[in-house]
Amino acid sequence: MEVGARVWVPVSIAETRVSRRFDCIPSGTLHPNADEIDYLRRLVKYKDYAILVLNKPPKLPVKGSLPVHNSMDALAAAALSYDYDEGPKLVHRLDRESSGLLLMGRTKESISHLHWLFNDINPAKSSCKAWNDACDAKFQRYWALVIGTPKENEGLIRSPLSKILLDDGKTERVILAQNVGLEPSQEAVTEYRVLGPMINGCSWVELRPLTSRKHQLRVHCAEALGTPIVGDYKYGWFVHRQWKQMPRVDIEPRTGKPYKLRRPEGLDVQKGSVLSKVPLVHLHCRELVLPNIAKFLPLLSNNAETLSPGLSGKPDLLRFVASMPKHMKISWNLMSSYLV
Repeated sequence: MEVGARVWVPVSIAETRVSRRFDCIPSGTLHPNADEIDYLRRLVKYKDYAILVLNKPPKLPVKGSLPVHNSMDALAAAALSYDYDEGPKLVHRLDRESSGLLLMGRTKESISHLHWLFNDINPAKSSCKAWNDACDAKFQRYWALVIGTPKENEGLIRSPLSKILLDDGKTERVILAQNVGLEPSQEAVTEYRVLGPMINGCSWVELRPLTSRKHQLRVHCAEALGTPIVGDYKYGWFVHRQWKQMPRVDIEPRTGKPYKLRRPEGLDVQKGSVLSKVPLVHLHCRELVLPNIAKFLPLLSNNAETLSPGLSGKPDLLRFVASMPKHMKISWNLMSSYLV
């Protein structure tokens, strides 16, 4: 550039007004309108006096901070209190980019017991055998589409994780711990199972985390298995670039002949699916099994050993299954004919 040269920046007054609308807005000032409240309540899969279970859509943050005013905890507090004085509270997390079953507690007692339930270091168990058995049966099951396929069809990943700071502490990244004692690490354990053959360079896997660490499934898939989740550019950018550039010709499982995945007519794949140019994250909490808190809460509050006759007939466990978001449904329909 030369002295006196002009640089034209196409920023209109309308755009500046829009940007101000999404500046830092405290969560306490959030007041959803009737349409937003109706949308949020359609996400609710189950509700009793103790818990709420929702099917969280992708790209919606779970926990808000000062720059984030449209997080799930703030929206739930404003729109999902129903007949209670306060809204439900989070008891576990899902990543912003992922989707699926999200559990929230509605009372102080249920929140306390759910925090205990999702704590990796559980204290002494109750004197009630039915409650202890129900706690042991608790699990979460995820479905993910990964680039490539694991070497083994199923297995157990036992790789501790560490956090490092980048960009002068502005961003955080989770990595596999090197076990050299130089940085603190946390135990992380994940069960996995491959659901079908590799199609279009990708394969569906089922993940069951046995610990609750930040970005555990994403790091275990990308670094421990070497198969990053489709759409996870933070932990699999280099593999994504190679995958999108290579000609993907696969082997048809039934005939053994080469084939190339075709786009069905009339299907809009530009919705973040596996065939779009920039896929969204394909990680979904599909299944959740947990103790029936509403059944056991009176027993736990009174430190009793047996249930009252009115509660003994209710199920000990609750099981929930959530449908996948639209972009994952498209990818599933493109590849599901080869799943086992």
